[in-house]
Amino acid sequence: MAVDCMTTHERVKRMFDHREADRVPVTDSPWDATIERWIDEGMPKDCSAAEYFGLDRFIQLGVDNSPRYPIEVLEETDEYTVTTTQWGATLKNWKHIASTPAFLDFTIKNPDSWRQAKERMTPSSDRIPWEQLAANYATWRDEGAWLTAILWFGFDVTHSWAVGTERLLLALVEDPEWCVDMFNHFLDVDIALWNQVWDAGYAFDSVLWYDDMGYKHSQFFSVHRYRELLKPVHRRAIEWAHSKGARVILHSCGDVNPFIPEFVEMGLDGLNPLEVKAGMDPIHIKQTYGDDLLLHGGINAVLWDDAEAIEAEMRRVIPVVKKNGGYIFSSDHSVPSSVSLVNFRRIVELAKELGSYG
Repeated sequence: MAVDCMTTHERVKRMFDHREADRVPVTDSPWDATIERWIDEGMPKDCSAAEYFGLDRFIQLGVDNSPRYPIEVLEETDEYTVTTTQWGATLKNWKHIASTPAFLDFTIKNPDSWRQAKERMTPSSDRIPWEQLAANYATWRDEGAWLTAILWFGFDVTHSWAVGTERLLLALVEDPEWCVDMFNHFLDVDIALWNQVWDAGYAFDSVLWYDDMGYKHSQFFSVHRYRELLKPVHRRAIEWAHSKGARVILHSCGDVNPFIPEFVEMGLDGLNPLEVKAGMDPIHIKQTYGDDLLLHGGINAVLWDDAEAIEAEMRRVIPVVKKNGGYIFSSDHSVPSSVSLVNFRRIVELAKELGSYG
């Protein structure tokens, strides 16, 4: 395999500019249970997966825009924990299974309890990881890493982490003003905190937020509802990031095909994860929107534990989506625990080979 001749930062910048590089960037997000398996299969405990497999150097940075409710462990067994979160949710997390948590209860249930939470959400400086930045920022820059500021706002994090899915979906129809107030305040606090970070000399290269708006072959709400309630908040986030010279990528799981023209219209730079099993076709999206959107993901995670099937899929997809830059390789969600260390190593090697522009 050819030796890399670019840093991650150089490589990713070219992808956002829709220009070819030495190869496409290669990254992914394994579940905790997947990491446990790889350690059992020989990966050193004190080595990150990115370092061990030679993935590109992506750094994600977060700030705390939550109401800061107390975090407590309510129950713990060998299999799971039940805890409260800083957002006031009570959730059950499995320890050794790759799964999303089960949300059991919420503190924010109506506009009145929201107003109480909102009063607790102020952009104070102690919500920023200053020690982490001071200790690592210069090294990250010297290493040519790509730095991403994470925003925490929108439909997905509001329904899943703060309010509850059914409650928020009903509110989108019955009390849209409450929804918009939550979306905007989450973003207001985030922007105020990230402005402090930027003004202190810690620049970031891109901004990303998680806002899953689809599921299998459908969406949680209509394009009309998106335009009316959520798109103005998304647009505001994009305009703020662009004012800093940062690129913007949206993580939205599920089938979000009807929303893609809306994303392009408001200036979104990139879309992730392109969930194939939900109805996203990375080749079609590349051929339709590839001049406007960087695509990140789109390699069907269902196939990753089958060496022959995933190789065939990669050979089908990567040569198309890498054309003229504009692509970052990863699975279309996260790496499941069914994927062995050997299989993942081969996937990374093949991604670099097929993603080469040499």
